[in-house]
Amino acid sequence: MPSEVFSVAILLEEENLYDRCRIYATDLSDGVLRAARAGTFSLGQMKEYSENYLRAGGKSTLSDYYTAAYDKVLFRKALHRNVVFAQHNRASDRSFKEFNVILCRNVLSYFAPSLQDEVSRLLYDSLAIFGVLGLGRKESLKSTGLQRRYETLDPVERLYRRTT
Repeated sequence: MPSEVFSVAILLEEENLYDRCRIYATDLSDGVLRAARAGTFSLGQMKEYSENYLRAGGKSTLSDYYTAAYDKVLFRKALHRNVVFAQHNRASDRSFKEFNVILCRNVLSYFAPSLQDEVSRLLYDSLAIFGVLGLGRKESLKSTGLQRRYETLDPVERLYRRTT
């Protein structure tokens, strides 16, 4: 979750949309949330992240968004200002907002089929009509009964648009 939060923040910043958005970064783990709030990453990870940034069409260089010190990098505080970090249990908590984009990557595959159905319903209920849902590459909506309520935008990246 930590790198995804800053990837989305950078994307929105580069498209001049960041000031009009709020990012909700949720996880069950306090440790994951603490790491994400800190915005610090291992310097060793940045080579891969920088390559991904450029492949994705980044408008600058990723290093413009962080400061390196010793073996760590710290993302600019400006990227934190519109991020809400909150604990959320996808298995038992309900939706707390209507979202235009939900990225729930590589989570569903850890759940039993019945829980996958419940969480898929939660995601559907939390997503605005025409909102976009991103799942992990090994995840699918096929077994949830909700597939017909989405349009597939990118089958490889598992991006879907809610249609009803």
